[in-house]
Amino acid sequence: MAKGYWMARVDVHDPEGYKEYVALNGAPIAEFGGKFLVRGGPFEAVVGEARQRNVVIEFPTYQAALDCFYSEGYQKALAVRERCSVSEQVIIEGYDGPQPGQ
Repeated sequence: MAKGYWMARVDVHDPEGYKEYVALNGAPIAEFGGKFLVRGGPFEAVVGEARQRNVVIEFPTYQAALDCFYSEGYQKALAVRERCSVSEQVIIEGYDGPQPGQ
């Protein structure tokens, strides 16, 4: 079964508020088996416009990724994030098919 991923790009305009969001999002992400693969860090925008932060979270399944996002716990965290930042976020199913050269 393919994994699920959250991919988010974020501009933070209230760093203190964003700290509150980070404090709130940990429990629901852990509850649904989420694991941070990318959490900020240096990057180079090679095509298109960049945002300040990039985040990728891996979940055991696509359904777990969806369930986490729509959970009561994460929706509380999201309300805080929406007050202190501007972002795009997608939830996407991973790919388990053939790879180049295989």
